[in-house]
Amino acid sequence: MSKYARISLMICLLFFAFGIQVLADGIIIPIPPRPPTPTPPLRSLAIKYHHVTVTIQDQVVTTHVDQVFVNESGHDLEGEYLFPLPADASISRFALWVDGVPVEGRVLDRDEARDIYEDIVRQQRDPALLEYVGHNAFRAHIYPIPAHGERRVELEYEQVLQADQGLLRYTYPLSTEKFSTRPLEEVRVTVDIRSREALKAVYSPSHPIEVDKDDHTAQVRYSDEQVVPDRDFVLYYTVGAEELGANLLSYQPDGEDGFFLLLLAPPATAETEELVARDVFFVLDTSGSMRGEKLQQAKAAARYVLDNLNPEDRFNIIAFSSSTRHYARGLQPASDVRGARQFIQELEAGGGTNIARALEETLAQTSDERPQVLVFLTDGLPTEGERDAGKIIARVSEIAGENVRLFTFGVGYDVNTMLLDALAQNHHGTGSYVRPEEDIESAVSSFYEKISKPVLADVALDFGRVQVEDVYPYPLPDLFAGGQLVVVGRYRQGGSAILTLSGTVNDERVAYPFPNVRLQTEADSSQATDFIPRLWATRKIGYLMSQIQLHGAEDELIDEIIDLSVRYGIVTPYTSFLVDETEDALTSEGRRELVERELAAPPADADGRAALAAAPQSGEGAVEKSITQNLLREAEV
Repeated sequence: MSKYARISLMICLLFFAFGIQVLADGIIIPIPPRPPTPTPPLRSLAIKYHHVTVTIQDQVVTTHVDQVFVNESGHDLEGEYLFPLPADASISRFALWVDGVPVEGRVLDRDEARDIYEDIVRQQRDPALLEYVGHNAFRAHIYPIPAHGERRVELEYEQVLQADQGLLRYTYPLSTEKFSTRPLEEVRVTVDIRSREALKAVYSPSHPIEVDKDDHTAQVRYSDEQVVPDRDFVLYYTVGAEELGANLLSYQPDGEDGFFLLLLAPPATAETEELVARDVFFVLDTSGSMRGEKLQQAKAAARYVLDNLNPEDRFNIIAFSSSTRHYARGLQPASDVRGARQFIQELEAGGGTNIARALEETLAQTSDERPQVLVFLTDGLPTEGERDAGKIIARVSEIAGENVRLFTFGVGYDVNTMLLDALAQNHHGTGSYVRPEEDIESAVSSFYEKISKPVLADVALDFGRVQVEDVYPYPLPDLFAGGQLVVVGRYRQGGSAILTLSGTVNDERVAYPFPNVRLQTEADSSQATDFIPRLWATRKIGYLMSQIQLHGAEDELIDEIIDLSVRYGIVTPYTSFLVDETEDALTSEGRRELVERELAAPPADADGRAALAAAPQSGEGAVEKSITQNLLREAEV
């Protein structure tokens, strides 16, 4: 065997010897040239872009890969394109683009392919011959890859997904961290799903995705720029004929309690009589600081809410500044939106910000008959009436019923994040923030679209004989048509269980049993679900951070955040100080001092009010910290 052949073979063997590196998208490994040309570095080739288009028809998958490689060296390279494949996949197309034209590859006998390839290399022509290499991987020989030039490669393969009680899992090997000399300019994955059975949940634990879904089709999109992908793209979706879909994933490490992830998905559409009737209040800040474009965007957001009321809903609009102005003296039917639109149009900005009065007067109109939804939007701190955040929070808790859902929107940086987050978290809602450069109408309309069609309120879960704990989100939110709920938690002992999902629909309690649920044991846990512990830890850290924000930096909370962060590798604003290797930073006292310094808060007193009044509660840093905290609390990736 020639020296050149031995070096080439060694590169291939090294590549396949390290299994973790095989789990990457297609790469080109440069082959060392024959002397006297200098040997190129292994990382001479960068990936310019990586586009993946996936079509799933029922369970049959076609994956199309389009990549451009850039030769950053000063001389032509010979390379081997290597791509790992699922065990049951088959290549249907491979092409190398030359001068804008795709040159199709074909599967050949190994000896025939090698002879042809060597002949083409000697003639310095462009080959792209695909041959099977090892187990579940394909190799294409490519020459030349011109100095400072590009080569575009397309690959297409097919496979069949296996369904497990209506749950299907698709994986695309996207990791390029070890092989690209620089970040990719663009990564894009698009998945089109078509199913004869009704689609339920569509979920990715690996990447943030956008999903457009109806009852039988879904389009999933992930994209990023200037990124070095470091994990495979994983997508779960569920199908079934039942009214409400529930699928359980679980993982139990050796010697520990287990972790579970539950996907709950109602139908994408719902009939009018299936929707939960609600009372909706849009509470809008019209103080002087809202003057101009902000108020115009807020008005458009209010009109969007009006236009998306359900037939049985009732509503009112409360504008507030130094005083309040109500559209009507009481709740109005959803059919009466014409006058409300005119009311919104005539609103003008001026005066101070009396948050306490606006909330008290709004809550005075609520009832116990049905869910009460408050969409509260402000761009400022309380400047009139009650200004103490702790007292405002206490007063709202005193007069708000259990059926109040309070959703807050802080516009800009001059808002009290402590106040807004506490109002939302204490009353079954979420806190959102609109940065100065962002559009208010877009933020509110996107949010309201998700909660516009409630199908189950007061959601509760019961696992029968299996003991579960540390469940997040806490408390569980309502379920909405076209949406889904991702729940994570811990369990003591695996095995079969009967899961019951219950809730209310227009004052009637309903229950959905799922008798064929199994929680994994240590013996049968799968590596495919080993992401669940980290997802659970991420959500728990977000919850603990919110408790510190609201009640002060207690030692137990700080220690638990640090322990979870270190164990699961999760970076948070409160644990970034762990990079400090001084002895003091590793002691309990040192950790507390650093956390409190970052929070700029004194130790909380007995009832936690000192923390509520502590700075910083407003400003860009406070808003960004609240956004991060809420992302952790609601993490799905």
